Amino acid sequence: MSRRNIAKKRIIPTDPIYNSKLINMLTVRILKHGKKNLAQKIIYQALEIVKTKTNNDPMQTLEKAIRNATPLVEVKARRIGGSTYQVPIEVRAYRGTNLALRWITKFAILRSGKNMPIKLANEIIDASNELGSTIRKRDETHRMAEANKAFAHYRY
Repeated sequence: MSRRNIAKKRIIPTDPIYNSKLINMLTVRILKHGKKNLAQKIIYQALEIVKTKTNNDPMQTLEKAIRNATPLVEVKARRIGGSTYQVPIEVRAYRGTNLALRWITKFAILRSGKNMPIKLANEIIDASNELGSTIRKRDETHRMAEANKAFAHYRY
């Protein structure tokens, strides 16, 4: 049993334009040096680009991208009897969404291109079409879990 206090789950407010919690979570991932307004501008511009490129609702495209990028299982290092095992565990919905958002922003930043809104828009479109680095990362996570399936009995 842990002796520490458990961190309280914060209530995530919705964003002003799309009235979505997902966009607010994405804003926090893109945020640098506390410049929230700039992060929001980047996201809204990216969603406009998504709208023009795909000709459908950018929120639906973003939700589809996050759903596609969300991993179902991941591996966690667990120390048992002097050796460390990579134990596959199921990912809860909230953590899965967070991982998907983290990967989308990370690979959007690493992408080559002119500016952040274009890179983010392209990453969102790729993820919604089951392409790109984000999906590769999800598949890699699933492969790792599959390879270490033998240690599943060490789950917490």
